[in-house]
Parts: sequence; C-alpha cells; structure tokens
Amino acid sequence: MAKKDAKWTEKVLDGLNKAHPDAKPELDFTNPFELLIATILSAQCTDKQVNKCTPALFRDHPTPESMAAMSEEELGKYIRSCGFFNSKAKHILSACRDIVERFSGEVPNTREGLESLAGVGRKTANVVLSNAFDIPAIAVDTHVFRVSNRIGLANASTVEKTEVQLMERIPQDKWSIAHHWLIFHGRRVCSAQRPKCDECTINELCGYYKEKN
Repeated sequence: MAKKDAKWTEKVLDGLNKAHPDAKPELDFTNPFELLIATILSAQCTDKQVNKCTPALFRDHPTPESMAAMSEEELGKYIRSCGFFNSKAKHILSACRDIVERFSGEVPNTREGLESLAGVGRKTANVVLSNAFDIPAIAVDTHVFRVSNRIGLANASTVEKTEVQLMERIPQDKWSIAHHWLIFHGRRVCSAQRPKCDECTINELCGYYKEKN
C-alpha cells in the first residue's frame, strides 16, 4: 500500500476505535468449545437470541462428549429458537463427534482443523481462531462486508475478496479488533437501509458518504 493509503487507513481505524471503544465479541462463551457452538448457532440468527439459548445447553452439556451423545431431537429442544435448528443440530452433533474422535476432545486451533468440522466455514473458523485462540484473523460477516466496502477499506464483490483486501490493508495486529469495530459500526451507525451518515465519526473519510454528498 502507498503511504497515503496507510495513513488514511490509520485514520479510519482510529476513528472506529474512538466511536466503539467497547467493541468486543457479543456471543457469550467461556472456552473455545462454547464459542464454536455459539458461532455455528449464530448463522442467520442474532447474537442476542443465541445467548438466550446457550446457557441451558452449556450447563447441561458442557463438553463435546456430552453434546455428541444427544439425539438431534434432544439438541433441537435447546436451540429451536435459533432458526434452522434441524440443520444446525446435525452440524453440531457431527462436529462434536469429530472433535471427540479426531481431535481428542479439544477444539482444533488451526483453520484446516476447524474447517474440517461440519457447519464450520471460513467465517466461523476466523471467529474461533481470533476470539478463542488469539490468532489474528478477520471474519467477514454481512456487517463487515457492507461497512468495509462502503468506507473504502475494501472494494470487492465477494466476502472472500473483501477478507483478502482487509488483510492487506489493515496491520495484522489489528485484524481481530478491527473486525469488532466494523461489526459495531454496522450495527450502530452504518446500517444496511438507513445509515446514520450525519452521525458517523468517520464520514469525511468514507467513500460512500462522499458519493452521496
């Protein structure tokens, strides 16, 4: 990246940091296993709704071994309100069996290992690597995709290309926290339908704002 680009990126990240100093994971978890299950459940579901389901599930079935012993119907009772619970139950049970049989009961801490589990794509793997194992990663969800492309941190038509561009532009030691800044900005300010551009602390740096004004 050119010097100007790096300086602009630094200003954008600084602005996001100042706007969202409380940015952090909003899924409730205490260990890598809980985060993995919660992240699988969060597909097409809000973090708030997932957090309503998981306390009872994790209390009654705190380990991959315990969860894998359930039937799909039994697991479905815990996660019914998360949406698409039938397919999620299948994925979770398959992932738990693999964790027990292939990874000695421990959630793998590599992208290859995580993505070999049912229900785990690149985004979910990035969430777990970053938040459970402190391995730098940028998980591109709908908020990160929208906000980063609007601002100009990325200029890509796909999630995959957006992730690559963000990794190139953002310093590696800020990948994980930048992911949370972008999510918070998407939820609180840069919404899909009616972004609050006039309230945005980085609107003067934003390509979308300049285009609209």
